[in-house]
Amino acid sequence: MARKLKYDIPGPDWRRTAEDLATSGWEVLFGVGSETPCQRVVEIGFGRGEFITDLAVHSPEVSFLGVEVSFKRVLKLARRVAVMPIDNIRLVQGRAEDLVCDALEDASVDGFWINFPDPWPKKRHAKHRLVQPTFVSLLARRLREGGVLRLATDHRAYAEQMDAVLVAEPLLENVYAPLHWRPEVAGRLHTGYEQEWREEGRPLHFFEYRRR
Repeated sequence: MARKLKYDIPGPDWRRTAEDLATSGWEVLFGVGSETPCQRVVEIGFGRGEFITDLAVHSPEVSFLGVEVSFKRVLKLARRVAVMPIDNIRLVQGRAEDLVCDALEDASVDGFWINFPDPWPKKRHAKHRLVQPTFVSLLARRLREGGVLRLATDHRAYAEQMDAVLVAEPLLENVYAPLHWRPEVAGRLHTGYEQEWREEGRPLHFFEYRRR
C-alpha cells in the first residue's frame, strides 16, 4: 500500500519559484545583502536531495539552489530541510532549462552540478537527454569566470555524448584533461542512486569543466 504524501511543512518552507528568482534576484531569495558576496551553486535534478543537503550543511557560507521537475521530490525535500539547522538552500520545482534560461543572469553562478540525469537509453529517445549543445552553452554563459560545471553518469553512451558536447563548448575547459572523464573523484559524496549502481558494478563517469 502506497504511503500517503504529506503536504505540511514542519518548519521554514524553502520552496521558491523561478519567477521569484527572476523578479527578486538571488540576494532577496536568500536574504543576503547585495553588498555581501556569496558563492552560488545550483544542482539540477536533485532527486532524493541527499547531495544538495550535504553540500549545504558542510558549506554554510554558500547559497545552494536545487531545481527538480518532480513536485513530489521537491515537496519531500522541503519537508526534510524544514527541520534541519540550515537556511542556505532554496528549492524550485520546474524544468531546469526554463529556470537557467529565464531566471539566471550571465556570469552569476559559481557552480552547477548535474548528477546522473535520465540517460534516455533508447537511441530514438536520446534527443530528450538534458545535456545538449544549446543547454551546455547556456550553462557556460551563466557561470562566472572560473566557475565549474560538474556532471556524472553511469551510462556509457550518455558519457560519450556528454564528452562530445562539453569538448565542443568554447567557453569551457576540461579540468581533467588529458582524460575525458574520471571513473572516481576522491571525497565526493555518493548519492543514493549512485551507491546502488556501485553495488551493481556499473562503471561511473565524472566530468568537471571550468569557465574560461
